[in-house]
Order: sequence, then C-alpha cells, then structure tokens
Amino acid sequence: MKAAVCLAPGKLVLRDLAWPALPPPGWALLSVSHVGICGTDYHIFEGKHPFLTYPRVMGHEISGTVAAAGEGAGLATGQAVIVNPYLACGRCIACRQDKPNCCVAIEVLGVHRDGAMCEQILVPAANLYPTEGLSLGDAAAVEFLAIGAHAVRRSTAGKGKRTLVIGAGPIGLGTALFAGIAGQEVTLLDIDRERLDFAEQGLGFVVVDGTVATAAEALRSRTAGEAFDVVFDATGNSASIRAAFAHVAHGGALVIVSVVKDEISFSDPEFHKREMTLIGSRNAARKDFDQVIASIRNGAIPIAKLVTHRTTLADSPRDIAHWAHQKAGLIKAVIAVQREG
Repeated sequence: MKAAVCLAPGKLVLRDLAWPALPPPGWALLSVSHVGICGTDYHIFEGKHPFLTYPRVMGHEISGTVAAAGEGAGLATGQAVIVNPYLACGRCIACRQDKPNCCVAIEVLGVHRDGAMCEQILVPAANLYPTEGLSLGDAAAVEFLAIGAHAVRRSTAGKGKRTLVIGAGPIGLGTALFAGIAGQEVTLLDIDRERLDFAEQGLGFVVVDGTVATAAEALRSRTAGEAFDVVFDATGNSASIRAAFAHVAHGGALVIVSVVKDEISFSDPEFHKREMTLIGSRNAARKDFDQVIASIRNGAIPIAKLVTHRTTLADSPRDIAHWAHQKAGLIKAVIAVQREG
C-alpha cells in the first residue's frame, strides 16, 4: 500500500509498504478516507517531537470505512467511522477511573506507533466511532476539535464566565468555539495578526493583539480589571504559559491545553493569593468526540471555514514540507487518501 513515511526530520517520502494483516479479535482494518494534518505532524517532520522514533507514518486525525472486522468487533464492513487515536491499556490507574485519554501506557497513532497517512490501518474496534451522518472529509476534523471540547469540559466553567484563550491556532480556535458553545464570554489573545483577523472576521470573536502597546489595557477592559475567570493556554510556548498566570482572576482557573518540554515556574504568592486552580488537559475522551460530532451536525461549528487547505496522499510529502514553513492562510489542512463515494 502507499504511505507517506517520515524517514528522518525533514525527509518525508511516499513509499510502498506491506498491506496490514487481517484484524485480530476486537480490532478492525480501516480503509483510510481522510487525515487531518496536526501541529504534531509538523513537529515530527521538523524533528521537534520529544517522544518519537523514525521512520514514522504520521497521522492521527482520521476518518475511514471498515474494510474487515475481527471477531467480536461489532462493526459492519463499509461502516463509516471516526478514529479515536489514543490507544489505552485499559488496566492502569487512569483507565480504571475512565480516563483513557491520560493512560499511563498510552500509544497515540502517528506518534508512538504508525498512523494513518496510508491506505489502510489496524485499529481497536473500541476506538472507532460512527460518523453520525458527517461526511468523511468533515469527520477527519473531529479529533482536533475534541481537544478543545475536552479542555472546556475540564475547566468546569459555565455560562457567563469571562474566558481568555491564548493562542489562535487550530487547538485554540477549537477551545474558543466550545467555550462559546458553553455560553462563556470569550476573548482570544495571539501575536499573529492574520490568525486574529480570521478569528475576529471569520468566527466573530473579540480578539487582542499581544504585540501592540495597548494589549494589557485591552485585556483589563474586558473584565473591568478583575482578570479572567478561566484562561486556556493553547500556544505550546513556555513563556506564554508562565505569563498566563497573571491573567487569571482571584478564584479562577488556568487550563494548560498545550504541552512543552520545558519546566514551567510561577510565583507562589501570586498563585496562592488568587486561590487559583491549575488544570492540565490531555487529549480527549469519547464524550468529547460525541459533542464535536453533534456540534458540527447542528451547525454550531463552521467546519468549512476551519478546513482551509486540502491535498492528496501522493502530494502530501511536498505539501507538508511547504506548510511546515509557510502557514499563511492555513488553519487546518486535510489529506484525501481515498475519494468519498
């Protein structure tokens, strides 16, 4: 089968690989339809991912159809599905608490094991969810949006809360959209003017440009100087995460959606006097996928605006190399591995 293989940092090629074996009990063989390209994929291509060995087939934002199902899988051949790419052990302390998204031994498709920038892939049947009427192209965007939905759910913040989302990339935009769906008053902060313009003009958010001298005053004016009830950092930047503490109101919460390799330090007196809550948000769970699917179906998520770039499996090595360095106008790119219909 054809696959886009990252042989080493900066070297992505189309290769012929062996077709997967028939699925064992409880697993399914999936014919890949579409794959979203994530920031993680760009980091792998650029050699910036800390938990990866090469060569690697990337791709964890996946839709497809069932080509074959193992015994007990409970799936029909030809069934359209979305993949939850977080493979959990089912036995550890996190799994026993129904938190497989932070399983002690988690394996993420496209990171810890080969992913779906290829024609077929084996996946546990429990990680396959019905598309519920979404097109297979739209279904490939569900996973990245589920990250934001999960972060908002982790915050426990409800209607009317004043919310700051730092970072207007795909994960930050997804977080902002689901904070809005939860009835929160959302402000987006970034230093990329193009992304801020998209968030403001394309999605209707109030935005603040962090590069201008009036940024601090603009943020204060959004809360009458009281700071924000909940702050989400989706930048993947350690300096931004450290600075985010100062934007949290007394009694508020900071949710770290992104992950960095650095240690994060903060002023304990500032943290303590606020009685802040510090929350980590990792991956997503089934209920987050379900919420995203329902939100796309009811029109609450403008999926056509978010998916700005498209390519094919054959062209993906060239286009990923280009988009890794040239992101003008890029929000979310999707690879069409097989045509729908």
